[in-house]
Amino acid sequence: MASASGLEAIVLGAIQGLTEFLPVSSSAHLVITPWLMNWDDPGLAFDVALHLGTLVALIVYYWKEWLTLGASLFSSDRKSRHLLFMLIVASVPGAIIGLLFEKEAETVFRAPALIAVALAALGVALWFSDRAMPQSRSMTEITFGDALLIGLSQAFAIFPGVSRSGATITMARLLRVKREDAANFSFLMAAPIIAGAGLVEGRHLAHSIDLAVVFGFTAAAIFGLIAIAGLVRFVRTRTYEPFAWYRVLAGAFVIAVVILRG
Repeated sequence: MASASGLEAIVLGAIQGLTEFLPVSSSAHLVITPWLMNWDDPGLAFDVALHLGTLVALIVYYWKEWLTLGASLFSSDRKSRHLLFMLIVASVPGAIIGLLFEKEAETVFRAPALIAVALAALGVALWFSDRAMPQSRSMTEITFGDALLIGLSQAFAIFPGVSRSGATITMARLLRVKREDAANFSFLMAAPIIAGAGLVEGRHLAHSIDLAVVFGFTAAAIFGLIAIAGLVRFVRTRTYEPFAWYRVLAGAFVIAVVILRG
């Protein structure tokens, strides 16, 4: 990351913050943007710093919910306790797959053509699930089986272009979870995954903290908070269709660039 400028770091941090929570794939944008701009790829160490910024956004936005979930372990609040356990169940598959395929995430899975295919494919899946399924279930009605399926879908986010939030929101909508609750469950379950990844990959930051890292971290936190609040508010009255179409068009654009550069 030493070769990146402060402006590049802020741009990448803003992209990370926005796309981590919008169902459009942050990892894809973090790979594609330097590729399009001919910037040096900042690598996974810088990615970790940006993800920690989005973790701050999650903690700030959902601090009341996390306090309620934690307190449910010592109270009679069964709904909150049930939700907490479902979040734990949903977090396990993604953590296991992430550890098993860490090296592939750093190399093979970062090819622009593969990212483009993943962007478009998940876009179609998101469009279908959101259009076809009714909004008949709340977040507190998610069962063990539902949580396991959502967690397994999150595991596919190891492929840049799939999107953690995109995969989990798509699966939640297939399970008929309300749009707003699908987003909230996706974001709540992201916190332990991001925190765990930060602990595992934190060694890459030990000797890499400079002003660019600080700028990127700060931008990711600020824009992440904006994205969470904006998406939750948006899907209260609207569908996920604009994000599905964006994914398809972005995938087509990347394929076109690959062919032209070819």
